[in-house]
Amino acid sequence: MAPGDGPSRMHGLHGKKLIYFLSIFVSLGVFLFGYDQGVMSGIITGPHFKDYFNHPGAAEIGTMVAILEVGAFIASLSVGRIGDVLGRRKTIFYGAVIFVVGGACQAFATGMPMMMVGRIIAGLGVGALSTIVPVYQSEISPPHNRGKLACIEFSGNIFGYMTSVWMDYFSSYIESDWSWRLPLLMQVVMGGLLAVGSFLIVESPRWLLDNDHDEEGIVVIANLYGMGDIHSVKARDEYREIKMNVLMQRQEGERSYRDMFRRYYKRVFIAMSAQALAQLNGINVISYYAPLVFEQAGWVGRDAILMTGINGITYLASTVPPWYVVDRLGRRFILLSGALAMIVSLSAISYFIYIDIELSATLVVVFVIIYNAAFGYSWGPIPWLYPPEILPLSIRAKGASLSTATNWAFNWLVGEMTPILQETIKWRLYLLHAFFCAVSFVVVYFIYPETANVRLEDMNSIFGDATTAAPTPATLAEAESLFSGNRSPVSSFRLGDEDVQPPNLSLQAADGKDGNASEGLGGWIGNMMKRGKREGSASGSGRYRQVGQDEDGDQ
Repeated sequence: MAPGDGPSRMHGLHGKKLIYFLSIFVSLGVFLFGYDQGVMSGIITGPHFKDYFNHPGAAEIGTMVAILEVGAFIASLSVGRIGDVLGRRKTIFYGAVIFVVGGACQAFATGMPMMMVGRIIAGLGVGALSTIVPVYQSEISPPHNRGKLACIEFSGNIFGYMTSVWMDYFSSYIESDWSWRLPLLMQVVMGGLLAVGSFLIVESPRWLLDNDHDEEGIVVIANLYGMGDIHSVKARDEYREIKMNVLMQRQEGERSYRDMFRRYYKRVFIAMSAQALAQLNGINVISYYAPLVFEQAGWVGRDAILMTGINGITYLASTVPPWYVVDRLGRRFILLSGALAMIVSLSAISYFIYIDIELSATLVVVFVIIYNAAFGYSWGPIPWLYPPEILPLSIRAKGASLSTATNWAFNWLVGEMTPILQETIKWRLYLLHAFFCAVSFVVVYFIYPETANVRLEDMNSIFGDATTAAPTPATLAEAESLFSGNRSPVSSFRLGDEDVQPPNLSLQAADGKDGNASEGLGGWIGNMMKRGKREGSASGSGRYRQVGQDEDGDQ
């Protein structure tokens, strides 16, 4: 079929509907992250939990809560390489399965050692998911709303946190060990849903092209950006841009960590510092220990969990405005304004705990809510958006893994030290985190560039570290079979004055019937299930079935 013969579509979801569906669904991965962060906050104050584990002390509770980060740290360091080899989709699947195993160990724990093993295993799953999901999301998103989709993803994280807090609250009415086992068992249900659903999502088009699965890549690109038409000009231009970027980065040779630090040191510093500062700004003092914070202010028992639940609702609500402003106001403005609001609110929390007046309990709740809202609007989503956005494809998974590992390392530090510091320095703890918020403001103001509405393939122009390597004979030979025409989509780089072209596919209906495949979500899921079966039996690149004709030409 020639390009002018008419549109060729993958029946079912495509375009914006497909992008939003994928972004929201993979947000289950960060939902699990948020759920696991919050679920222990209510459990550790429950009488049945305390009795079952023989009233653990502050250090033991801190270790049990923070040991999740040990597993997450280990996984986030290794998943960069795994994601490059297996692909983004399979990595999401394996991360979800590991999380299910860890959740089951926690829910049916018979003692503190088994609980800690479960926390470590769940941490491995969370570490994998928290690394690969932002990478996947950035690689399927168009530049004009990449920030919005990343912020929607972060809202999934906070929805998980809020869900865990309310689950803790309602479970506190259960007069048995199920008051703490049931919230932990919910991890298994949600992790299982993500594992099953991972068979329905498409692979990242950038990973496909980077691994020379060009036929699959053009079909996925067409479904994401070309309304399902592989002959769409927009889809074919996107293919050329990504493929040319892949070929250019192959000039750089070995994609090692050493080369990443040597060549892209500024990008790596931004990716790692954003995550470190987000943790040092104090969010996990609230996420992990909010009931303890409220008890310190005068709320006791179930009332402390209730206040945490109300805080969770406002926290989730605060993540919605960035959906609409992150690509308009930019990343820098949001980070800077959020840091200022957090400095004020943390200082106020410290002050009202210190003076201990009649209104202290209420005022602490108010400023905790303000603080959480400021974080949810700014330092919550943006540090997860920056790393996969600014890192080049050749080292994106590796760099994102380092960034996420930094998050988990500081996450562990804060989680481990908070109970101890709350007992020793008391109200001064919040001034310490206010100081780090001030440091965050300075670092962003002088170092972080604005990346809103910039294509992933165009980040080199912002950082000034684009490749200057000349094309090698090997790359020219590899590219020769792909080239035709007389222009390069990347003006600064030409390979023999030729243009990378998508592969030509001869197309028929995926079900063997022209134009009769079902539309909508049901039809798309059916196509994805068929694709999963074919990939299981195919070898090599794993070919997609040929897509069908749409007789009415609707795009």
